[in-house]
Amino acid sequence: MSAPFMSSVMTVKPEWIDYNGHLNMAYYSVLFDTCGDEAYELLGLGPDYAKTRGFTTYTAEFHICYVRELHEGDRVRVSFQLVDHSDKSFHCYQELFHEDGWLAATGEALGLHIDMSGPKVAPFPPDVAEKFAAMATAQADLPRPERAGRSIGIRR
Repeated sequence: MSAPFMSSVMTVKPEWIDYNGHLNMAYYSVLFDTCGDEAYELLGLGPDYAKTRGFTTYTAEFHICYVRELHEGDRVRVSFQLVDHSDKSFHCYQELFHEDGWLAATGEALGLHIDMSGPKVAPFPPDVAEKFAAMATAQADLPRPERAGRSIGIRR
């Protein structure tokens, strides 16, 4: 596993552009989520996981910080860093980069592992827990992201 995981290259689509001429805020979530889906494959939480095992993940919180505008046709990649995890949840941090290397946005999530029969929060099965541990080990030398854990509020 790479440290941090990097998504495939994605392109900002014309239909994602808002009336201000830049990427609409909703589509930053699409880009972060697409990267998450790619990282989930490594963690054993891919598309078939819910169908075959009866478990899934829910996002309990997701915070985006918009750093720099993206425009139609921009090519981007998103990182995925596992900040922390427990037997039932995980905290990840993502950065959205333009292909020229500058930071466009950050995303931070708290994910929950869900038993769909409840639905209720449940421990990861051993094979998935091992993959989370492997990702945590692969990323152990990464510093805690400076922007992780930010709160929202009006500065006075």
